[in-house]
Amino acid sequence: MKITFYGHSSLGIEVNDVTILVDPFITGNPKASHINIDALEADYILLTHAHQDHILDVENIAKRTGAIVVSNFEIVSHFEKLGIEGHPMNHGGQWDFEFGNVKYVNAIHSSSFPDGTYGGQPGGFVIEGEHKNIYIAGDTALTFDMKLIPLQTKLDLAILPIGDNGK
Repeated sequence: MKITFYGHSSLGIEVNDVTILVDPFITGNPKASHINIDALEADYILLTHAHQDHILDVENIAKRTGAIVVSNFEIVSHFEKLGIEGHPMNHGGQWDFEFGNVKYVNAIHSSSFPDGTYGGQPGGFVIEGEHKNIYIAGDTALTFDMKLIPLQTKLDLAILPIGDNGK
C-alpha cells in the first residue's frame, strides 16, 4: 500500500495495483498548484462529504479516468446524474472491492454541495487491503466511534483532521 498526500484532505492510495483518490481538492488549493490533475490516475474516488474543498476535481478526474465514486447515497446520486459511475454506501456498511474491504463509518460534520443542496450524512472510511488497515476520518468532530473503530479493525494508520474554524 502506497499513500500520497496531495494537500488539504486529498490523498492517493495504491492498493493491489488499484489507484484510489480520496477527496480530490487540488486545482482550488494554492498549495497544490504543482500537481497536474490531468496526470492523476484513479480507479475509485472516495468522498467523505460534499463540501467543495473535498469534491472540486471529482467530475474532471472521474470522467477522464472512468473512476467509480464511492460515498453516501446522495453524493453518488449527484455524480451519477453527471454520467459518473458510483457505489453508494451507508454508515456501518462495508463492501469488498477488488482492492480490499471498505467500511463507511460515522463522521460529525455538515455536508452540502457548493450550490447549497444537501449532500447526505458525512462519513469516513476504513480500508483493509494488502494486509494494511487505514482509517480516514474525513472532516469530523471528535466522536466516541473513533474509539470503537480500532476495536473492530487493527489499524496501521489513522488519518485525522487537524483544522478548525480559525483564520
